[in-house]
Amino acid sequence: MRRGEGRPATGERLGAGRQATGERLAPGRLSAGDVLRVGAAGLRARPTRVILSALGIAIGIATMIAVIGISSSSREQLLRQLDKLGTNLLTVTPGRTMFGEDAKLPTTALAMVQRIGPVRTAAATGSVEASVRRTNHIPEAVTGGISVQAASTGLLTTLEGAVVKGAWLNDATARQPAVVLGAAAAERLGLARTGVQVWMGGRWFTVIGILGPMPLAPEIERSALVGFPAAEELLGFDGYPTTVYERSSDESVESVRAVLPRTVNPSNPEEVTVSRPSDALEAKAAAAGAFTNLLLGLGAVALLVGGVGVANTMVISVLERRKEIGLRRSLGATRGQVRLQFLSESLLLSALGGVVGAVLGALATAGYAVSRDWPPVVPPWAIGGAIAATLLIGTAAGIYPAMRAARLSPTVALSTT
Repeated sequence: MRRGEGRPATGERLGAGRQATGERLAPGRLSAGDVLRVGAAGLRARPTRVILSALGIAIGIATMIAVIGISSSSREQLLRQLDKLGTNLLTVTPGRTMFGEDAKLPTTALAMVQRIGPVRTAAATGSVEASVRRTNHIPEAVTGGISVQAASTGLLTTLEGAVVKGAWLNDATARQPAVVLGAAAAERLGLARTGVQVWMGGRWFTVIGILGPMPLAPEIERSALVGFPAAEELLGFDGYPTTVYERSSDESVESVRAVLPRTVNPSNPEEVTVSRPSDALEAKAAAAGAFTNLLLGLGAVALLVGGVGVANTMVISVLERRKEIGLRRSLGATRGQVRLQFLSESLLLSALGGVVGAVLGALATAGYAVSRDWPPVVPPWAIGGAIAATLLIGTAAGIYPAMRAARLSPTVALSTT
């Protein structure tokens, strides 16, 4: 007899021992890599359905990224513009009297503002009751939205504007029938050169200059500007300024703002209004934020629809793969492992849509920003939030199908036709 013959092998002895003691075999554990491979294999089996299901997630994420990115790019462009123009420009305008009537700034308002220590430069404009037209054959009621204003010679410096053609008013031309047109005014009059004449206040004025855009003073862009002396002598201007512009250092803006009303009109400071044009631009950006929130809501709806599509795909997948589930259970897969398999498929499906959507959203943002000459900006928190939302949607969409798959018994699953 050979050595060991007639005796059970070691494994047989251990199996017999476990059977004798009633001990159960422990199921094998799946590593994270195994779970991902199993989930990816399930998605590769149905590529068309996977692409269509991920498309819903991708559209939602792309919409959200694009909306946030375009809004951020616009805001960055505005901030750069404000930094370039300066936020230290204040305007002083008349308010209302205690009886509700229109107040007036004193004729000494400009001189008083210029005496404030931190004020670097100041200028004033005054509304003139006149219209400007190409010829005297055009009805006076046709103004084209252009106003006529008397302007002090320091206005261009205070507003940091630029003359694109011709020249600005000086001490000599401010007394002559000469006019400088804002950018919008020149465009509405159809004028692109200087030296021509326009009909204003019953006489001809010569256009000596055309200004460039002034984002902080859009009212100047729509104005025809003449000197204070010429306005008083030729157009019947009463000499009361309607707006005083001043610039001071950034550090002293608030302190100057606090003393302006009492300095301009010591007897009635409550009839003086002080504002900062850059605040209006920031408010405009805030108003655009409301529109952004609306678009974000639409993106969230698209994302929800995509999540429902993923859930639907996973439920159908469970119904179609009953035999596979039964076979895996028969080979020893636990309920938890089956549940983990379908949950990983749902997460991978959502992650695929999220990544594609983030790339599409970033490309859409970059393309739109470049076309508008804006700096393309996609906040990192938007990318992170989109990925987190994707995983959340994937988890929510995969829980029910995964639990449904795990509840199938091997016998029933294998007998399903």
